[in-house]
Amino acid sequence: MTPLFNPPLQVVGFMGTRRGDPDRGPQVRLRGDEAALRMLSDGEMAWVQGPRRQELATVIIDNAVPKGGVVVRDISGLAVSEIVRLQKPDLDTPPRKDLV
Repeated sequence: MTPLFNPPLQVVGFMGTRRGDPDRGPQVRLRGDEAALRMLSDGEMAWVQGPRRQELATVIIDNAVPKGGVVVRDISGLAVSEIVRLQKPDLDTPPRKDLV
């Protein structure tokens, strides 16, 4: 799925967890209006595309995050103030056979 309008977002916070923490794993927090623009809902997965890599992360709706920003957790390769894009994974289109 390639959205026609997917404005970039700025990383405004980073949370890291330690081994043994009850809540771990990649997560991205953003405002509800920003999530709706990208057709994302609370609890679903999204690609977080940063300057060096991309990773799947769980979306959490948090209206305390500033407009145009995201807070990420446990996503290596990202730092505060970097620009990222979020994209909903396309799970409906079958893989192309000529690429396999």
